[in-house]
Amino acid sequence: MNWALARLIAGQICVHACMAGMRLAAPLLALREGYSAAALGVLLALFALTQVFLALPAGRYADRHGLKRPVGYAVAVASVGAGLALVYPVFPVLCLAALMTGGATGAATIALQRHVGRAAHDATQLRQVFSWLAIGPAVSNFIGPFCAGLLIDNVGSVAGSTEGYRAAFALMAVLPLLTWFWVRNTVELPPVIAASGGAAPRAWDLMNEPPFRRLLIVNWLLSSCWDVHTFVVPLLGHERGLSASVIGSILGAFAIAAAVIRLLMPLVAERLRERVVVTGAMAITALLFGVYPLLGSALAMGVCSVLLGFALGSVQPMVMSLLHQITPSHRHGEALGLRLMAINASSVLMPMLFGTAGAVIGVGGLFWVVGAAVGVCTRAAWRLGGTDAERCRKPV
Repeated sequence: MNWALARLIAGQICVHACMAGMRLAAPLLALREGYSAAALGVLLALFALTQVFLALPAGRYADRHGLKRPVGYAVAVASVGAGLALVYPVFPVLCLAALMTGGATGAATIALQRHVGRAAHDATQLRQVFSWLAIGPAVSNFIGPFCAGLLIDNVGSVAGSTEGYRAAFALMAVLPLLTWFWVRNTVELPPVIAASGGAAPRAWDLMNEPPFRRLLIVNWLLSSCWDVHTFVVPLLGHERGLSASVIGSILGAFAIAAAVIRLLMPLVAERLRERVVVTGAMAITALLFGVYPLLGSALAMGVCSVLLGFALGSVQPMVMSLLHQITPSHRHGEALGLRLMAINASSVLMPMLFGTAGAVIGVGGLFWVVGAAVGVCTRAAWRLGGTDAERCRKPV
């Protein structure tokens, strides 16, 4: 990993940590003020909701303007959003701050991913740089909530005072500014000019390409597996009589395993093949989802969680590498926007679907249904790449 990539990863960590910290502090403040669980659900959904609607325009904007202008606007929006919560720590403003920090983080992520992908020279480099870049969210998901929680508990006359929350929001407002510090000296890549003539391309033209469509479906399904695991493990642990700390440790083991596999992947990127890794991850996930509900002890669930973290953690770098290989270079941002839109729409809608389905078929049945769907789709993952990739790479 070179210094230029390290600076971009640091920038990604700072803006993502802002959203992650807000995602902890805002709901806690709402709880303190007596808001219901339903209100908290709405507040948390708003962090993803903006990205559903802004991801595609943000991707197109990055295609036209490169890296620094989209990141600069995202930094300003995220910082202002957290700053509003600092000045007016009331529920309606917290909702606005969630919309602003969530949307800004998504826009910045698209611009960073597009730049890093374009800077890579071959498939091996794509696998390496996206493996490194995928470590950023794992780090920021620790830094943001940890720092916010520390300030909430230790600033002010008592733990959980308004002063503590204001201090947390102040730090969250500063973090995006550090993103600009890391990104501002990055050398922009030459713009990619689309072929002239013909009708203006539409986003859904990309969906007409079988390789891109298969990749998006596979990515959405595996992303849903993250949501299923996060949603079901607490319910399953409660059924088994496990304590909150044990359930948290099981989920923590999953996150650590996902981060570890991403640290190791750049070292062996030359030997990896995207469709082999993704297909293998899907097969392993389907098997583990079949076994998970049958486990009765915390240790067995922890081991299963670690193996699942290894499998699912390996997917994103491979998906990002494939996406840059199978889409036209002048539409990378648009393709990244479509991907982020699909994932965040899933994050908004799937928990409600999981809750309804879980009430009907039980939490174990939910694992089995999703595992079966993943198993069926392994064939689609195996068909990614190859001659299809070459065909899809042509201008659309």
